[in-house]
Amino acid sequence: MTDYPERTCEIDRLVRHPKLVESALAGKKTQQRRDGIYAYPGEKFELDGVGFTVTSLERQTLGDMTDADANAEGYPSLEMYKGLILKMHAGMTWEADDLVWVHSFKRDDSE
Repeated sequence: MTDYPERTCEIDRLVRHPKLVESALAGKKTQQRRDGIYAYPGEKFELDGVGFTVTSLERQTLGDMTDADANAEGYPSLEMYKGLILKMHAGMTWEADDLVWVHSFKRDDSE
């Protein structure tokens, strides 16, 4: 395993919003960006009784995000993702050089 900083939050808080849980259960959401580390590769979590495994953990700047990244977050476009994130986090600004942790995951019952 790569050396990562200490976890900043618990894995059960990685995917919380009901619409995002639904998107993950449907196989549309396979990533979650956070400002801290919620899980390490290989760790498992459950959403509504369905198991998921974290497959990778990487650093990325907000400016490096693409529409494909927004799709992996469960959103149809980067602009929609950005708009909803800014709406959910009052006072947040979208700075291209801000770093986030990208938690990638898959359903345990998928290939």
